[in-house]
Amino acid sequence: MNASTSEGRAGGLFGNAYALLVFTTLCWGGNAIAGRIAVGEISPMVLTTFRWIGVAVLIVLFARRRVLTDWPVMRRHLPFLGAMGAIGFTAFNALFYLAAETTVAINIGIIQGAIPVFVLLGAYAVYRTPVSAVQIAGVAVTMVGVALVAAHGDLATLASLAFADGDLLMVAACALYAGYTVALRRRPPVSGIAMFSVLAMAAMLSSLPLLAIEAWAGRLMLPTPTGWAVLGYVVLFPSFVAQICFLRAVDLVGPGRAGLFVNLVPIFAAALGVALLGERFELHHGLALAFVLGGIWLAERGRKA
Repeated sequence: MNASTSEGRAGGLFGNAYALLVFTTLCWGGNAIAGRIAVGEISPMVLTTFRWIGVAVLIVLFARRRVLTDWPVMRRHLPFLGAMGAIGFTAFNALFYLAAETTVAINIGIIQGAIPVFVLLGAYAVYRTPVSAVQIAGVAVTMVGVALVAAHGDLATLASLAFADGDLLMVAACALYAGYTVALRRRPPVSGIAMFSVLAMAAMLSSLPLLAIEAWAGRLMLPTPTGWAVLGYVVLFPSFVAQICFLRAVDLVGPGRAGLFVNLVPIFAAALGVALLGERFELHHGLALAFVLGGIWLAERGRKA
């Protein structure tokens, strides 16, 4: 009786975790759509800076106690945490929203799906984490998918290396986020929400120079009504609620299982791009998505082996 009850509770917890993970990746896939809608409604650096200002306000309202509890430990690691926030949050999002000005949401989502492979390469470069032949095959397959997206399925473009600016910016953004992910191995022993709070504060501060540069270049655009709606979405869902859901899911099922769900981001981004923006899902998108997800599957299979 007790064993059955225990199993039922465990099943319920796992069910909740998976629902949280699906919701999280849906929010992150929706960020690609938000980036496209933002074009002409709010400039990229205004969106980046205001995003983290909004998150900072929410943190003060809902997470300040956890931050204060873990502050003595985090204070000793502030330079590291500041760099993490600047690279993983500010730089990634700045490039993400710049990319959205010149490429479609489907491309953004599929290229973003390659982050796990960038992480694999980064872990090998920094920590010499062993890489199997199957994982190498997975990296190669995923890179073929990314190249297909960046070239829009045109072999002549691949031969000339004449890729769209937005796609190249998105590749750079993914490389930076992978670097942030690899560096998480050195995170201080504090709660996830407290660490996220400090990273978000660092992102807010490090985004201010980018905002100043955008204003100096005459490209600053304050939000229109649509821009405010986009800003509200990215603050509340991809930046805050999704992060909390992901942290909770990691507590329930562990980082390994939770990490696999990130593979849903390009699928959601592609589906939402077609449904909400009327983007065309072409043959090269389907092939690229298959290569990216197949490569990640191979890399994960190789890691387990």
